[in-house]
Amino acid sequence: MSHKIVSTDKAPSAIGPYSQATVHNNMVYCSGQIALDPKTNEIIEGGVKNQAGQVMENLGKVLEEAGSGFDKVLRCTIFLDNMDDFPVVNEVYGSCFPGNPPARETVAVETLPKNVLVEVSCIAYI
Repeated sequence: MSHKIVSTDKAPSAIGPYSQATVHNNMVYCSGQIALDPKTNEIIEGGVKNQAGQVMENLGKVLEEAGSGFDKVLRCTIFLDNMDDFPVVNEVYGSCFPGNPPARETVAVETLPKNVLVEVSCIAYI
């Protein structure tokens, strides 16, 4: 069985040789989303809270296009430019998972694409 490429204009286009997500055997593998406005392809201003909100909105649109949603996410990875931002990002992230949150890891990194403050990827089912 082959995989399906997921693409939506409701989330930013890939900025490299990757897909927004792929689906295989009713599993959705979402690439990391950053705080790009899908209409302008510009980074969202206003700090980590605004960026985290845009990241989760973008991720939600990719999941929706794949036929899934936050309620079907099994695992997320959060990448942070600065671990001091963890409480703020955790609050925004948590609002997307009000019950039965997925497994997760949070990793501090030196730099993220386009020097954003946060990136999130996930695995979900359909």
